[in-house]
Amino acid sequence: MNFIVRSIEGMNPIRRNRVLLIVENHSYPEDTRVLHEAQTLVVSGYQVSVICPARSKRPWREKIDGVRVFRYPSPAAPKRLWGYLWEYGYSLAMIFLNSLCVSLNPGFDIIHVANPPDSMVFMAAFYKLFGKRFIYDHHDLVPELYNARFGRSGHRLIYRTLVWLEKLSCVLADQIITTNQSYKALEIERGHVQAERITIVRNGPDDQFISIDSEPGARQLGQTIIAYAGTIGFQDGVEYLLRALQHMVGDMGRTDFLCLLVGDGDALPMIKSMTVELGLTKFVSFTGWVDSASVARHLSGADICVSPEPSNPYNDRSTMIKIMEYMAKGKPIVAFDLLEHRVSAEGAALFARPNDIRDFARKIVALMDDSEQRNRLGQLGKERIEKELSWAHQEKFLLHAYDKINANCSPNECPK
Repeated sequence: MNFIVRSIEGMNPIRRNRVLLIVENHSYPEDTRVLHEAQTLVVSGYQVSVICPARSKRPWREKIDGVRVFRYPSPAAPKRLWGYLWEYGYSLAMIFLNSLCVSLNPGFDIIHVANPPDSMVFMAAFYKLFGKRFIYDHHDLVPELYNARFGRSGHRLIYRTLVWLEKLSCVLADQIITTNQSYKALEIERGHVQAERITIVRNGPDDQFISIDSEPGARQLGQTIIAYAGTIGFQDGVEYLLRALQHMVGDMGRTDFLCLLVGDGDALPMIKSMTVELGLTKFVSFTGWVDSASVARHLSGADICVSPEPSNPYNDRSTMIKIMEYMAKGKPIVAFDLLEHRVSAEGAALFARPNDIRDFARKIVALMDDSEQRNRLGQLGKERIEKELSWAHQEKFLLHAYDKINANCSPNECPK
């Protein structure tokens, strides 16, 4: 897969720092945030290595557009709590073994860890003993994610342990990169981090994603295409979307739509069963996992995009990359009225009352019947991405975080 590496104005081309990027819950280059970060660093003169689980038929060792990739065998997908504990323990061991190889060749000066899980802090602590600098890339609020995933069946001790691991990550990090203001506020309050050690780097689609158009697809005359693109996990609210679609069909008499579910996740089997139980098989289509270019093509062919995450302490504070991708393709959005949904989408979405599936259905139908409003919302979102939220606007904040970590090193360590 070839990725376009764009020259970036204002970058220092003489940087010689070596960076080890670690991601456990996705592979590379499938994790678009880590992909963007790695490519930006390479263009800026950094030597970048990535350790990640293997996916599909990719080789264990590979070099992609200047990034050295080290992969390890993926563990089986966990189905229960103890499965997650096994996955994280196994992954920590495999990543540590690979990091020893990277330390020998090509080496690294900065270890940049993307969570989840926060247990990777133990490896970062080990390397800090040898003078390596640690960047904590805070993708997810793991304690809140745990509660959203397991609810009342979760163990209080595990939740407290996850909070402790997050705090330890914040304490040991030389710099923290976070995705939005809500996460930053929590890092200051719960992690007791000084604000100057935190840099907000939002998720944003790149120019390549924005430029991809749809392929002609078959649709029935007058049919509206509704699209969901992203992880189908138990915290993502796809079951709320299905119940909203059932209300549209059964109570509102709307059968002139097809809902496209793009992605996979641990809740996918449950969602497929629920689709059958609710009598929605004629109205819902599943693509399974597809690459980023295919996601862009599917979204380009959609009329309305949806983000059905329910309100809870995790979703309320989290920025959803799907919303950015919807806006990048100029699509109107229906979402529940959550804090960070409003921060991201602003005027590009109709917001339903949190967790109210009937109101969610009404908002979808309102857009189905109003092409002018669909166009207006879509254009507002696209302009917001182009002017503020695309990766082209976010990468300077990533480099600023690296500039800060370089400024804090000793005179003998700092790049010349």
